[in-house]
Amino acid sequence: MPREIPEGSMEFDDVILGRRSIRGYKPDPVPRELIEEIITLAMRAPSSMNVQPWNFYVITGEPLDRIRAGNTERNLAGVPHSREFRVGTRGFEGKHRDRQVGVAKQLFGAMGIARDDKEGRQDWVLRGFRQFDAPVCIIVTFDKELEGMDDAPFDCGAVATALVNAAWSRGLGAVINSQGIMQSPVVREHAGVADDQVIMKSIALGWPDETFPANAVVSERKSVKEAAVFVGFDA
Repeated sequence: MPREIPEGSMEFDDVILGRRSIRGYKPDPVPRELIEEIITLAMRAPSSMNVQPWNFYVITGEPLDRIRAGNTERNLAGVPHSREFRVGTRGFEGKHRDRQVGVAKQLFGAMGIARDDKEGRQDWVLRGFRQFDAPVCIIVTFDKELEGMDDAPFDCGAVATALVNAAWSRGLGAVINSQGIMQSPVVREHAGVADDQVIMKSIALGWPDETFPANAVVSERKSVKEAAVFVGFDA
């Protein structure tokens, strides 16, 4: 039987084409019931052989403040990062580096942060350590027994994408980030992450602050012509 579509829901194309990464939030709390609804939608994402490896730690209030503080303090003190997913042994190069720099220029331009503004750039980095001061942070984890299998993090990427789109469809903003979990012991302590879980990503979540300049940035996307190879189709 077809599911009744809630009044006021966005069309699929509106969600996909309208969604932006939100890096500035209102302090207003997000109802738990709404977050549960969003996670329910997100978990309709496909997973390899229906394994559904994902789990979520949804954090707000004082525990989130303690994670922000600990993550920031340890990073500023030079404690090496302890992210639990593979980050590679070198930075982005070539066209990938160009895209990374391109979105940074868009964001810094929107925020009025000049190239030589070290204080402004440092403040921007600190915002990432603090999960962009969002009222909610969702830590996405997967079952440790699946560690080393590429399907598990791939599936977590699918559910994270579904989650940020579901949030946008309900008027909420989100941004998937890695800075907020750079110090995994801090996250584990204050979020109570179980030993049988691998911390994959964090997602900042909340009501978008429309006065925050960076929230208007729409990152550039490469074209279908650049990304796709069509085989067996008529010219």
